[in-house]
Amino acid sequence: MTQKEILSHVDHTLLGVAAMWVDIQGIIDDGIRFETASVCIPPRFVKQAAEYAAGRVKICTVIGFPNGYHTTAAKVFETRDAVENGADEIDMVIPVGAVKSGEYDLVENEIRAVKDACAGKILKVIIETCLLTDDEKRHLCGVVAAAGADYIKTSTGFQAGGATFEDVKLMREASPETLKIKAAGGIVSFEDAERFLALGADRLGTSRLVKILKSEAHDHGY
Repeated sequence: MTQKEILSHVDHTLLGVAAMWVDIQGIIDDGIRFETASVCIPPRFVKQAAEYAAGRVKICTVIGFPNGYHTTAAKVFETRDAVENGADEIDMVIPVGAVKSGEYDLVENEIRAVKDACAGKILKVIIETCLLTDDEKRHLCGVVAAAGADYIKTSTGFQAGGATFEDVKLMREASPETLKIKAAGGIVSFEDAERFLALGADRLGTSRLVKILKSEAHDHGY
């Protein structure tokens, strides 16, 4: 794959707690310049970002982030607010503790409620693979699909581990074709990105790839 083709699968991401508008503006400019699938930013910037981007790049934001232990009602409110403010895509975090205690019905019902609040916008469900057993990951692939989400996503990038090749392979094998996969956290090279895509990921959450291209352009005086 070409670098441009890989970037078309990238959610160019900035979710740091100290992010300022000037940083978000830079992320949007980069997303437009490098034609990424979206820019993924904190919810408080969505309205301003949507107005600034003016449809030139899709705006993605996060819900129940990064720990997923908000109430379902809070996540539904966050989602409606984000969509009303102009978000095109929603990445929500599930309550991992509910998975650990076997409360899969609770998780499915929550995803379904957030999907309804998306009003037709894309929903990606973060399951935080580094905290789960392989059996839990497989079970969640079915739960996320049954709840009507568009994507299952590996990680927030805020826990002990991010995406692994093994997890993406497992998730692709355990998911119906209708459920897409997003790998996020720790994707540091175009080689890694291409391998994740080859294993079945459709989206990649990272900021590193754009940084690599910008660094190369700077080194060559562009």
